[in-house]
Amino acid sequence: MPTEITDVEKFVAMSAKAKQCQVKRLKETVKLKLRTPSQLYTLKIEPLRADEIIKKLQCEIKEEEKE
Repeated sequence: MPTEITDVEKFVAMSAKAKQCQVKRLKETVKLKLRTPSQLYTLKIEPLRADEIIKKLQCEIKEEEKE
C-alpha cells in the first residue's frame, strides 16, 4: 500500500534513495509517486508548485500519460 506524505521537504529528501518518481498531472492537482526499494510514497500538490518541486528531486522523473 502506498503511503501519503504531506511534508514536501521530507519527500524531496527521500528522493535521494528512490529509483524513480512518476508525475501524474490531473485537473486540480498533481500526484508525485516516489518509488523506493521497499515502499511507494505519494504527494499531492497544486499544479503551480509542481514544477518547482520536480526540479528539486534527485531521481529519474517519468511523466505519466494523461487520461
